[in-house]
Amino acid sequence: MRITPGIFKAYDIRGIYPTELDEPGAHAIGRAFVTLLGARRVIVGHDMRLSGPALFAEVTRGIMEQGADVINIGLVSTDQFYFACARLGLPGMMVTASHNPKHYNGFKMVRQMPYLLSGNEGIQDLRRIIEADAFAPSSGQGTMSALDLSEAFIETLLGMIDVTALAGQELTVVADTGNGTVGPILRRLYARLPVTLIGLYLEPDGNLPNHGLDPLQPENRAELERRVITAGAAAGFAFDGDGDRFFAIDDRGRFVPGDFMTALLGRYLLRRRPRSKIVYDVRASWAVRDLISASGGTPLMERVGHAFIKRRMADEGALFGGEVTGHYYFQDFTYADSGLIPSLLILEMLATGGHRLSRLLEPIESHYILSGEINSTVADPASRLQALKERFHDGIIETLDGVSVTYPDWHFNVRASNTEPLVRLNLEALSQATMEQRRDEVLAIIRG
Repeated sequence: MRITPGIFKAYDIRGIYPTELDEPGAHAIGRAFVTLLGARRVIVGHDMRLSGPALFAEVTRGIMEQGADVINIGLVSTDQFYFACARLGLPGMMVTASHNPKHYNGFKMVRQMPYLLSGNEGIQDLRRIIEADAFAPSSGQGTMSALDLSEAFIETLLGMIDVTALAGQELTVVADTGNGTVGPILRRLYARLPVTLIGLYLEPDGNLPNHGLDPLQPENRAELERRVITAGAAAGFAFDGDGDRFFAIDDRGRFVPGDFMTALLGRYLLRRRPRSKIVYDVRASWAVRDLISASGGTPLMERVGHAFIKRRMADEGALFGGEVTGHYYFQDFTYADSGLIPSLLILEMLATGGHRLSRLLEPIESHYILSGEINSTVADPASRLQALKERFHDGIIETLDGVSVTYPDWHFNVRASNTEPLVRLNLEALSQATMEQRRDEVLAIIRG
């Protein structure tokens, strides 16, 4: 069968529906998944995208044709999907394109929690099975049954914080789920907390009538930032389309960079379990390394991507992991990422620490000056990365993921995106002037 090779990416399968990923492709992917894993039962869920029901129907038809049974968990966030896979000890497929625009769809695939299929370990194998029509002989016709684990999921998340610590604090939060999948489960979870919740766009709607699904884009969080200020809220919480990414707005209405949040959450969690390991990605601020080390933890750098972070955490027995892009991973959640868990931890942190989020951030913001992620479209990313290595040869060069170069007072990472045709720069310095000078210097080389 012919299938678009480009949809088989580093972390998942993802493409434009129906030109790159369609129903026959989903059917073949379902068959290939069972062939590859020899699965007898497969958990399948989906997000709110308009193409979700059609792709769900075809991928599950393929799974059942190969003789495996489908456990249908319905419309769920991706962290609910991970929870189901861990709870039942089964492989699974989540029909989602995460934060991509509404005309995309795809699959996130679990081998066995916390191990996901990735480009080097499973995803390209699926492509080869489909292209060669190398499906295993069917062992019969599988069946489908429905399962709702939402109450168990809520109980598990509530068990990760001290809910009683929130009592009497009069915390108000504004949460924006952007008409993604998270709204219904967030509403049920927060109904069990002694906080005031102001919800924005909590109803799942694949038409996305209000704004896009990626809170990293300033236009998608602008209303949330305003509402935090007008409501006098302690914080604002934003979730991407499938709910595995989380972003915070502080009480000043300012966006909190993901690496600063990783540093704060890591330091907070180390108080519970001292001397633990914390994993972070190559793009992150030195704030993560420094705060974790100062708190007695061991910071471990890893390449970008949930498949790699989860594996590293499991291999190391790490307590917590965080990425610049708002993925947060927890040992107590089978090393999976969740958007809801960090929101709960921030509430507990504010309730027990007696500080505003802005006060916790101010000493970090004053010392670590970030460029933010800057994207560039270039014709030949490999040549640009080589040019950077040659120009900055006197720095400490690492190639764990793209090119990272470190000097005493500044550092940067440049890497090609695994999901989009872009080169991404993240740079940090210990002064505003140095950051701006070095940012412009590196960008001039990237953009030729």
